[in-house]
Amino acid sequence: MTKRRSAASSLIFCLAWFVSQNVKEAVADGKWERVEEILAADQGLIVLDGTEKVSPRYKGKDRPVYGDWLVLHAFSEPETLNPYGKMDYGSNRILENMFESLLYMENTPPYRFKGKLAAANPAVSPDKLSFTFDIREDARFSDGRPVTSADVLFSFKVIKNPEVQLSGYMRSGFKDLKAVRQAGLHKITFVFGEPYFYNAINIGRRWILPEHYYDPDGLMDRVRIEDLIDGTWEAGPQADLVRRFAERFNRDFSRRVLGSGPYVLASSDNDASLTGKTVLDRNPNYWGSGRKDLPPSGFVDRLVFKVVVNPDAAFIELTNGNLDVLNMYPLPFKEKSWSPEFTSRFLKVVRYASGINYIVWNNAHPVFRDKRVRRAMTHLTPRKSIIRDLIHGLGVTIDGPVHMSRPEFYAGLEPLQYNRDRAVELLQAAGWFDTDGDGVLDRVVDGVKTAFRFEFLVPAGSQLSKDIGLVMQDELADVGIECRVREIDRSIFLQRLREREFEALFTGGGSHPAVPLDLYSSWHSSQVRHGGNYSCFENEEADWILERYRRTFDAERRISLYRRLQEILYEEQPYTFLFVGRGVTAYSRRFRGVNWYPSGWTEFLEWWVNPADWRYP
Repeated sequence: MTKRRSAASSLIFCLAWFVSQNVKEAVADGKWERVEEILAADQGLIVLDGTEKVSPRYKGKDRPVYGDWLVLHAFSEPETLNPYGKMDYGSNRILENMFESLLYMENTPPYRFKGKLAAANPAVSPDKLSFTFDIREDARFSDGRPVTSADVLFSFKVIKNPEVQLSGYMRSGFKDLKAVRQAGLHKITFVFGEPYFYNAINIGRRWILPEHYYDPDGLMDRVRIEDLIDGTWEAGPQADLVRRFAERFNRDFSRRVLGSGPYVLASSDNDASLTGKTVLDRNPNYWGSGRKDLPPSGFVDRLVFKVVVNPDAAFIELTNGNLDVLNMYPLPFKEKSWSPEFTSRFLKVVRYASGINYIVWNNAHPVFRDKRVRRAMTHLTPRKSIIRDLIHGLGVTIDGPVHMSRPEFYAGLEPLQYNRDRAVELLQAAGWFDTDGDGVLDRVVDGVKTAFRFEFLVPAGSQLSKDIGLVMQDELADVGIECRVREIDRSIFLQRLREREFEALFTGGGSHPAVPLDLYSSWHSSQVRHGGNYSCFENEEADWILERYRRTFDAERRISLYRRLQEILYEEQPYTFLFVGRGVTAYSRRFRGVNWYPSGWTEFLEWWVNPADWRYP
C-alpha cells in the first residue's frame, strides 16, 4: 500500500489555499483569527459586536413603541400566498405573520406548546385517541369576524379534500384521522384510530382558515368530513361540491389572503410579482395585541420582504441601507463584514442551522453491511478539518440524528475522532486486506472476491458536497479504499437516493431544532423500501423503540427511549454524522427588543425602533 499524505491534508490544504487568496484586510489585521477562536471555543449561539461576544438577549429597559419598517431579504418571489398551497420557504415566512394555529411553541427549552387560537393544549381522552380543543371566544380574523369551531372544521375539510393542491406538510400526519366533531361554537374534538403523541401537535400547528372568506358559497358546508376521510364523497352529489370548491380554492387564492394574524397584506400594488417586494401592514385591531399569555404581536408598522436574487447584490443592498437583515454566506462573512463602517451599523449572530449533515452508507451494499466497516469510515472522516477549512468554522460536529438543542439529545456519547490506526484495526477485524498487492483492500463477500471500491454520489451544483467527496477520496486512498466521486444531475441524485441505488453520498436532513422529534420514517425497518430509511438500516431494538416512542405521551419517557436509540445508532454507524451547520445573520443596530433563542431563531415581532432612529414614515 503506497504511503500518502494523511488526514486529507493535501486536498484540504489546496482548497483552503484557493479560498485564502482572496481574503481581505479582516484576515490580515487579525480580526478573523479572533473570530475563529470564538467559533472554536463556543459551539452555542454567538452574537458578535465587531469581534466581541455580547448577550443574545435584549437588556434594555425602554418600553417598545409602534412605528418604522423592518425590511427583510427574500431570494425569490413567493410561489403562492395560498396558506395551504404548495408554498416555498419564502411563502411560509410571509404567511406565518398573517395566519395562526390552535397552538404555538415556546422559543426556549423544553419548547412546550401553549394555546394560541385555542385557550390551552387539548384535553386528551384516557385511551389517547381523542383530542378536544376549546377555541378562544375573543379570537378574531382580521376582518373582525370571530374564529369558531366551524372554521376549524372547515380548515380540516380543506386538508382532507384530495382535490385541493396542498403542500405535503399540510396533509401529513392525518392518515389515521377518523372523525372531527363540533360541540358548539368554541369546542371541537379530533378522533384518531391509533394513539400517537404527535397527533395534538399535528392538529395544533395547522393554520386556521376563515370559512366565510375561502368558501363564501358554503360548498364544503354540505360535505361531511367523515366522507372525505373514508373516500365515500366520490359517490353521490357531494362529489360535485368537493371538486367545485377545490377548483376555486386552487385558482382564486394565490394572492387573496385573510387570516387571524397580526399583519395583513398591504395591497395588490405591493405584490412581489409586480414590485419585487411583498408588504405586510400591522393590523391595529389585532385581537391578541397586548396579551401576556400570547407571543408579541409586532411593533413595526410594516414588514417588507424585498426580493434580491443575487447574494452579492443582497450584501450591497444591506450596506446601502436597503435591507435591515441578511443571512450571510460563509465567504462574505469571513471577508467583507469586519470593516469599521460595517460593524458600526450591524451586529452579527452565529446560530445553529436547522439540519444535520451526514454521509449515508448503503447498509445493504456488500462492503457496508458490517458495522465495523462503517465505524472505520467514520474514523477516517476528518470532520474537524472539513468544518475548519471547507465551511470556515461554521459548523459543529455531531454524532447522531438528534440536534444539540433538543432535550432528547444524548451528550454521553464519546465522539468518534479521526483515527487512522483504529480504522485499519476495524477493517482488518472485518477481513479487509490487500491480498493481491494492487493497493486496494479486498475480501471474499458472498463467495466472491470483492475489492473495496465504491461510488460517492454528488448532486450537480453542490460545491460543498463535491469537496467533501474529494476529501474522502483522498483520505480513503491512504488505507487502500478506492472512492470514486461522481457528480450527477440533482433530480437523478434524488431519484437514486429514493430508490436506494447508491453506495455512499453526502446529504442532510432534519427539522427545526425546536420542533419535537419523530424519527420513525428515518430509521424503522419498515421504511427501507418506501420511507425515509435511505441507509437500509435494520435493527430490532431500534424498531421497538421507534414504535414505543410514538405511543408514549410522557415526555421524560420519550427522552429516555431516544437516548437509547442514539446509543444504538452510535454503535452501528449507518451514517457518518458530520456536522450541524451554523448560519450567520447580520442585522441593523437600530432595532431594539432583539432576542436570539437557543434554537438559533429570533422572533421578528419582538423587534422595535426608537422614534429617533426611524427611517420610514
